[in-house]
Amino acid sequence: MSQSSAYAPSPAAAPAPQRGQNPVPRVALVGVHGFGARHLANLARLQTSGVLDFVAVADPRPPADGVLKDSVAVFETLDHLLQAGTAPDVVILATPIQTHVPLAMAALSAGADVYVEKPPAASLQQFQELLQGAESAGRLVQVGFQSLGSDALPAIRRLIADGEIGDVLGLGATGTWLRTRSYFKRSRWAGKRAINGTDVVDGVATNALAHAVVTGLSVAAARTLDDVASVETDLYRAHPTESDDTSVVRVRTSGGQVLTCALTLCAARQTRPSVTVFGTAGKAELFYTEDELVVSTDHGERREVFARTDLLENLLEVRASGGELLSPLSGSGAFMAVLEAVRTAPAPQQIDEKYIKWEGNDDDAHPVVDGIAELIERATLAQATFSELGAPWARALEPAATFTVAGREVASYQDGGRIRPVSSPRPYLHPVRTLAGTVVTDHQPTDHVWHLGVGVAVQDVSGINFWGGRTYTRDDGRYVWRPDHGMIVRTSTSSDSSVGALSEVLSWVGPDGTAVLSEQRHWRYDAVSPSVWKLTLDFELSPTGPESVALGSPGSNGRENGGYGGFFWRLPPTDGARVRTAGTEGEDAVHGTVAPWLAWSGMFGAAGTPGSGDAATLVFLASPQAPDPWFVRLAGYPGVGLSLAWDRPLTVTRDTPVRRTVTVLVADGILDITDIAQLTESLGESA
Repeated sequence: MSQSSAYAPSPAAAPAPQRGQNPVPRVALVGVHGFGARHLANLARLQTSGVLDFVAVADPRPPADGVLKDSVAVFETLDHLLQAGTAPDVVILATPIQTHVPLAMAALSAGADVYVEKPPAASLQQFQELLQGAESAGRLVQVGFQSLGSDALPAIRRLIADGEIGDVLGLGATGTWLRTRSYFKRSRWAGKRAINGTDVVDGVATNALAHAVVTGLSVAAARTLDDVASVETDLYRAHPTESDDTSVVRVRTSGGQVLTCALTLCAARQTRPSVTVFGTAGKAELFYTEDELVVSTDHGERREVFARTDLLENLLEVRASGGELLSPLSGSGAFMAVLEAVRTAPAPQQIDEKYIKWEGNDDDAHPVVDGIAELIERATLAQATFSELGAPWARALEPAATFTVAGREVASYQDGGRIRPVSSPRPYLHPVRTLAGTVVTDHQPTDHVWHLGVGVAVQDVSGINFWGGRTYTRDDGRYVWRPDHGMIVRTSTSSDSSVGALSEVLSWVGPDGTAVLSEQRHWRYDAVSPSVWKLTLDFELSPTGPESVALGSPGSNGRENGGYGGFFWRLPPTDGARVRTAGTEGEDAVHGTVAPWLAWSGMFGAAGTPGSGDAATLVFLASPQAPDPWFVRLAGYPGVGLSLAWDRPLTVTRDTPVRRTVTVLVADGILDITDIAQLTESLGESA
């Protein structure tokens, strides 16, 4: 007999007992292996304490001799148990996912309350049928999301309400686990999306790390179906299975919160899963498997471990005395919205083998996805999917435009529409490549997820942040989170790929929806030599209204040497990076200087490994319109910009718009000063 059919109920049902008929509730367990073994231990504990009478189990493979007391009846299936007249008051279901609803309906019809393991159903339709069945029977259904019994949850809700971590910016649920081949051989439904047309919906978000998802939803105050506004999925697999094992699920709640669940079963090492609330004054991270809450603010860090209420005990208490279930079936509605989105999404995409390393042997082998730990962190910080982050194995998103030089795609232009609001969404170039294909930009990196490839950004535009992240203010003397983020949107665009040109009209819109600046932006791109191409950005900013607009920076607001804003290029990790001008070299020496050109060279994509990566050089040519200082970062993160407002604001009026032209030479190989001089002279630039 197959595992799924072994648990199938028969239409016959025993008459329902009256609640309270027995002084001690009679409990039966269906499914004694896998997680069912934990229920066996818990039932033995609770029977010893006298709060229940463990009367029966049902499983086609009964437990080994000596595991159960002689008083516990053993049946092959639930329908045999019910037909025998055992009439349990509570039925626990620790069975395959696809059997949960039919077994629960049979138990409810028999007059029992139900404890069902997660997920409660394999589809939203089944879930709604079970909800109706429980309501019609007048019975309780508790879902086995054990983390919802943690006292840490009301504690984290209180600290959010009290403003201890400021306003909530977003929530992240993370899990980096590893699972071997044997994990997916433990049962015939493991790793399946469906069996013979019957939904199973196994997967990292719906089963293995479902507790991360449901805990995050609970903290985000999303429990019912109505609490969920939308669910987006980005599903992948490294194992040779049907279900996803490496995924991002992004949930937007009806209350305006964003929960990003970044999960994998393909990590190099297993870590504690957690749910993090990111706030303007700190963060709170709940390691839910251990009920440990870590709160970090400017005042320091505090840790606290909380107690947890056993969900079966909670069910028995509610049966006896009333009150509320900690994990009621209705409270799983938000999770079921996630499961339904996974169920109806396209099949998970197989990750290319070149990005997977298998560790271990035979059934103990497990895949490790290249760079997955950092991608998980970036996803939650940026509230982005793997595709949006540009993971090399993820589905490629269609860019707004593509720049092609000498028949090769050298840059993708993103419209910024997928960027989170507090990162100041705006158009930008990424990835930018050399003619040989070396990527020389980064976007949404872990250290500053609001850094976006190549583009124009200003942190202070008459009090509006068009840079992203925190704002440096003179009054505070530090960076602070403020609800001051604007966005830059494209209002019109035209291109001519035959001459390598893209022109746009952009609107700089404040958080109240009012446009404060209009930008004319022109990109030009063409070949210089077989190993060098040239990118030129010309932009002009003017106020949309009659009043002048002040362009500022942290530097103009009191932060010494912090005058960034205007043109900015975020680079990827570069091994052996050198930054220099014609007269000086090194971050400290170059930063804040005015020079005709600045060169950055090194091994790109090296990830800190000496001797790896691809050699490239970027030569930035200063704007001819004004002597803007170079902004350079190397030790903390790799980035180059030209500052519009180094240490004082720049005023823009309709009669005096701000215009800058920046040219960048993108070269394969390491160029020395002689090479750079020859290049700039050939282009009519002065070195």
